[in-house]
Amino acid sequence: MKRGVRTPAPSNEQLAGGGLQRRVEALLARMTLEEKVGQLAQYSVGTPTGPGTGRSDYETLVRAGAVGSMLNVVGAQETNRYQRIALEQSRLKIPLLFGFDVIHGYRTTMPIPLGMAASFDPALVEQAMHLAATEAAAEGIRWVFSPMVDIARDPRWGRVAEGSGEDPFLGAAMARAYVRGYQGPSLSESTSVAASVKHFAAYGGAEAGRDYNTVDMSEVSLRQTYLPPYQAAIEAGSATLMSAFNTLNGVPATANAHLLTDILRGEWGFNGFVVSDWTAVAELRNHGIALDGPSAALKALSAGVDMDMESHLYAPELPRLVREGKLSQAVVDKAVRRVLRVKFALGLFEHPYVDEKVAAYVATPEKRELARRLAEESIVLLENKGGVLPLSPGRKVALVGPLADAPVDMLGTWNGKGDPRDVVTLRAALEHRLRGTPGALRHARGTEVLSADSSGFAEAVAAARASDVVIAALGEDTNMSGEAASRTRIELPGNQLQLLEALAATGKPVVLIVFSGRPLALTEAQRQVAALVQAWQPGIEAGPALANLLWGDVDFSARLPITFPRSLGQVPLYYNHLNTGRPAGQTDLTRPASNGVEKYVSRYLDERNTPLYPFGHGLSYTSFDFSPPQPSAPSLQARAVREQRGEVLRVKTQVRNAGARPGTVVAQLYLRILGTSLAQPVRQLVGFQRVTLAPGESRELEFPLGFQELSFFDARATRVVEPGTRYELWVGDSSEATRHASFTME
Repeated sequence: MKRGVRTPAPSNEQLAGGGLQRRVEALLARMTLEEKVGQLAQYSVGTPTGPGTGRSDYETLVRAGAVGSMLNVVGAQETNRYQRIALEQSRLKIPLLFGFDVIHGYRTTMPIPLGMAASFDPALVEQAMHLAATEAAAEGIRWVFSPMVDIARDPRWGRVAEGSGEDPFLGAAMARAYVRGYQGPSLSESTSVAASVKHFAAYGGAEAGRDYNTVDMSEVSLRQTYLPPYQAAIEAGSATLMSAFNTLNGVPATANAHLLTDILRGEWGFNGFVVSDWTAVAELRNHGIALDGPSAALKALSAGVDMDMESHLYAPELPRLVREGKLSQAVVDKAVRRVLRVKFALGLFEHPYVDEKVAAYVATPEKRELARRLAEESIVLLENKGGVLPLSPGRKVALVGPLADAPVDMLGTWNGKGDPRDVVTLRAALEHRLRGTPGALRHARGTEVLSADSSGFAEAVAAARASDVVIAALGEDTNMSGEAASRTRIELPGNQLQLLEALAATGKPVVLIVFSGRPLALTEAQRQVAALVQAWQPGIEAGPALANLLWGDVDFSARLPITFPRSLGQVPLYYNHLNTGRPAGQTDLTRPASNGVEKYVSRYLDERNTPLYPFGHGLSYTSFDFSPPQPSAPSLQARAVREQRGEVLRVKTQVRNAGARPGTVVAQLYLRILGTSLAQPVRQLVGFQRVTLAPGESRELEFPLGFQELSFFDARATRVVEPGTRYELWVGDSSEATRHASFTME
């Protein structure tokens, strides 16, 4: 145990009750070694995310009690079919736990997680994930492989789409929202599912943004930047956790006892179970730390991986290892207890089946309203030159681009059971909005997402010339982000930039809507357009949400959860970086040093250091003013902060809507600590609030700060507050906020 770390309470009280424990022990006492190991084996019906085992004798395995969980079994009839085999034909009648990748909706597809993070609205995300849980549980899925809470600072990494961006504070808030939404007030409720926070740990730090790649970082960086969202999810009660594919400082996460035992269970008190990622146990051989299947299984289980997803190594190898004396049966029993605790807590023994007569899915008005509202809060207005937006009634619109009418690409990566037939595209929404006005809407694809063929440009340009404004729907298709979708080029793919240039050359104002699963380098595109909107992959209500925003029925309120670079060469680029001894100023860093720009500072010769759009950036149809932050005390006592551990300071600010329209701002509080024993980031987010104000309305906001926000990890990776330090505060509507104050730690 590290110095200063308290022995924690169990992270999920629902898994710690005495009655539940007695049931687990009674069942465990009846199990053979093979039946115990069976609870630690998971198989997939089909192989959608990897090579798999090639097995198909699932029914035989279930009858033998050789399977504890199955994934990718979907539909009430199928889950019930396998469950009946387990409960009617196996000796101990232990129910199966069915898992599925429910990432941003089960059937009702919401915006991708990176988009949902842009809402800065954890309460709405929690509501959306409860809907996802309800839909999944109705078909027998009681375990979801979500939330993905990996911090990501490199947009080349495709899985940036699945997380909440670059900031640990925002990531932690979203992690809690996902877990609470999925699991509800009680796991035993029929509408609850067990969450599986992933990928533990630091998967988002993969070198070069290449999926499954190596991660190497200090213990301080791990704890200060990458671990907080995982810990928040565990503290919110996540019943399970998934280990990562990557190595961390040379040790594969699937065999990393420091992560899975010392930190997860020893420090955080996690009492759920850990599942490997797909075939990750077998991949220990590829990493080079296991010579064969038995040694891979031994290392993974001993480190703390309770369930083997699809490697098919635990089932044949663990009993043999126990009988040969190489593995203690007590280690096996401990893992089985963890799995059984979750099954009992979910109420699977009492209610193993689901109703097969439930009516076919309908995207009801209530579901669509939730999906639309979340999309509206996720779509970011990046530029609005000359106030071209909102669009006024009566303007003729040219809708151009391969993503204007692409329902599949609105669903995004890992879209569960999402169906493109549920999607309302931008074209469909505009046709509905502009119906009854002949010639009000002209549509042309112009090109395809990855095409080099410019034969469609002429039609697109003609549509632009015949219209008052051009809406260009460009970006990535749904397969260009997500797992195994790393990219070395993050500009607009294919010849879409050339199409955009042709549209701009008509002289008509161009509103660019970018659909993507990652930040793109949009410097050249930004120069061509009057307005720029980042829509991510917004789900089934893509079109109505965008139409409401573009015409001003709803104000833009989303803010960037991740930095947008000017060019790929700046990557990784993130706001909460450490300073250098020779920081660059605000001069034009694209000029050569001979033109008077200082050379010997930390900068590029051919690009600015600054991002195109910083973390937290987002425009509205109005403007907001902030007063300087006011801490409730000019100084604090370090000892009192350490001992109290709760709120010790409040920071106040006044925010005013200075414009002529109502609007919503995300007020953001940032902090920097100076005079510390270890260098700290130039800024870090420590609070945010969404605030809706009428024109001219003001409101006083308060941000509570406590030990968690005011402390940092020192060189021994221990969380501390240090006397003799100064705390700088900024408040505003992005990470470049300027309203400033300070206080000291005595």
